[in-house]
Amino acid sequence: MAGLSVKLAATRAVALGDVEIRPSPNVWNWPDVYEVENAAQDVTGAVWAKLRGLQDWQGLDVVDIGCGTGFHLPVFAKRARSVLGIEPYRPLVRRARRRLARSRCGDSVRVVRAAAHRLPLPAGSVDLLHARTAYFFGPGCEAGLAEARRVLRSGGALAIIDLDGRSPPYGDWMRADLTGFDPERIERFFASRGFDSFDVETRWEFDDRNSLEAVLRIEFSPPVARRAVESISGTALPVNYRIRIRREE
Repeated sequence: MAGLSVKLAATRAVALGDVEIRPSPNVWNWPDVYEVENAAQDVTGAVWAKLRGLQDWQGLDVVDIGCGTGFHLPVFAKRARSVLGIEPYRPLVRRARRRLARSRCGDSVRVVRAAAHRLPLPAGSVDLLHARTAYFFGPGCEAGLAEARRVLRSGGALAIIDLDGRSPPYGDWMRADLTGFDPERIERFFASRGFDSFDVETRWEFDDRNSLEAVLRIEFSPPVARRAVESISGTALPVNYRIRIRREE
């Protein structure tokens, strides 16, 4: 998400049917580095614990929107009845399917190529829609919110997990990099649409310094990445998240 305004020029949008998909320049351009980033995130398990407390997926039908390389799918598969990964970018769909084959998750876990605002699902067929730093970034995602409402069962939930743009140090770098990025406006947007939002404090921890620096360089423009690298000593940094959840009546 961070650095989006800087990196869009290097990543072309793709067409999915008659829909143009906005690129995700970090994972589309550097999927191997993004794998390192995924592995380093939330080493305390605080995000997963909070999500389970808000909406456990034991025995439920789960959809992961913007699943990328499928990093989170095996976690859901351990408890869910079924798991569907939604990803618009064909190379990432292939990577996610290879991950599932290696993980031997079985037929109850699949990945399909689709857009968040055109889910290939019948109405009232999903218990938990999960989106982690994908698509639902505030104003502009109204079509996806409406689609989520269509496919969720009564009592189902849409859970959106984002980096907290208000909290240092990561939020400081996001605000420095994204012109017009206003975390408080995003808070108001989701509150006005019936979401409850929760703070989660956790930590990113990398195996080595080179990995940390590589991740910061795909997330931010060169000047901001340089500033971030210089401000962090060692191989770990605190990162705060916001979990936003809305349940269907």
